[in-house]
Amino acid sequence: MSTTGRESIEAGRATLEAFAAGAGAEQLTECGEQLLEVTRFLVDQPRLRRALSDPAREADDREGLARRLLADQVGEAAADIAATLVRGRWGTPAELVDGCEQLAVASLLSAGSKQGALADIEDQLFRFGRLVDGDAELSSVLDATGSDPRGRAVLVERLLDGKAEPVMIELAAAACYGIGGRSFHASLDHLVEAAAAARDEAVAYVTVAVPLDEPGERKLAAKLSLIYDRPVGVKATVDPEIVGGIRVQVGSDLWDGTVSRRLDEARQALAGR
Repeated sequence: MSTTGRESIEAGRATLEAFAAGAGAEQLTECGEQLLEVTRFLVDQPRLRRALSDPAREADDREGLARRLLADQVGEAAADIAATLVRGRWGTPAELVDGCEQLAVASLLSAGSKQGALADIEDQLFRFGRLVDGDAELSSVLDATGSDPRGRAVLVERLLDGKAEPVMIELAAAACYGIGGRSFHASLDHLVEAAAAARDEAVAYVTVAVPLDEPGERKLAAKLSLIYDRPVGVKATVDPEIVGGIRVQVGSDLWDGTVSRRLDEARQALAGR
């Protein structure tokens, strides 16, 4: 994203934070839901998003257009945040869409924080992702980018209804549209990390051949927290195919100490002789 795009998002974030300071969880959830609807509207209207991000138009003109379009469609908070965004400067029209989506997610996570449920939301997003991974048919349906995302979102809502935090369900449904253009699975992982970041934590994706016991997981989390100088939460997946050892990924950092990797290296070395 361009420097001007990042600055415009920060201006929108300041508007959101000012609203969040006096808002309750229900108000923040509603704001997040409405900003997601604005995002989808912009995705469906390429001429409009070009007009709303056109640097040749005056900021007042862009804001006036946005407010006329959103009048009676969204609440005051969502309209104010959207107005702040369209007053900004963007490298491309797509950056405006990404900015609106980022603040929608931020509003929903702020609602989760007000409820004291952020840790649960993070864990539920991760576990739902692994549940989908373990069901080939469901995974195929939810990753089918050529299908209607609304239908996939409805399916996710039905699967999770009464089984997860309402904010988590809203975020998981949003993943069906592709957060920032990502696939469904990548969107879920992004949301897990966003929820962790909202609690000032990093996420370590850990793959092991057999389940970690609780002391082992705590010890690993403590070591990683020392390395990264911030709290790190462990999200463990069991995969017997790695045979033994452990694989750890934190952001773009990957440590692969699995037996399967060492066997692959041995095979390659033997083949090269």
